Amino acid sequence: MAENEPKSKSQIKREMLALQALGERLAELSAERINRIEMPPELRDALLEAKTIRTGEARRRQLQYIGALMREADPEPIRKALEAIDKGDRQEELRFKELERWRDQLAEGNEDLLGEILGRFPEADRQTLRQLVLNARKEREGQTSPKASRALFRFLRGLSNSH
Repeated sequence: MAENEPKSKSQIKREMLALQALGERLAELSAERINRIEMPPELRDALLEAKTIRTGEARRRQLQYIGALMREADPEPIRKALEAIDKGDRQEELRFKELERWRDQLAEGNEDLLGEILGRFPEADRQTLRQLVLNARKEREGQTSPKASRALFRFLRGLSNSH
């Protein structure tokens, strides 16, 4: 489409619907994440207000209002912030899966992994980790509730978060 050529009604509507969808996506975020994204104050207030509205029709009207405010805001910084959040969420999910895999392998008796973890986290309390692994192994053999496995997972997560 040429620069000076006017947009069709369909194109304008598609753009408006895309902005409204972006606004709806923002409304799904936590208040903490909303406050960290650069946006006009009216839009931020409308998004935070939408978090308090539970009924269908009122929420629909609030989301339409957010869509209208989105048309006045610059959507690019908001899109970039959402992409960064998505990327961070994916990395957190991968880290969580890695910790689960470590826990399971340690409970199955993988001594090499235990040595690798202790090498990777030299500040780790070796005795506590070994005891947690031993408890998780006994628990797995006895097929009891996963209390020790959860404790091992929390310990591993604490190690990972400290880095």
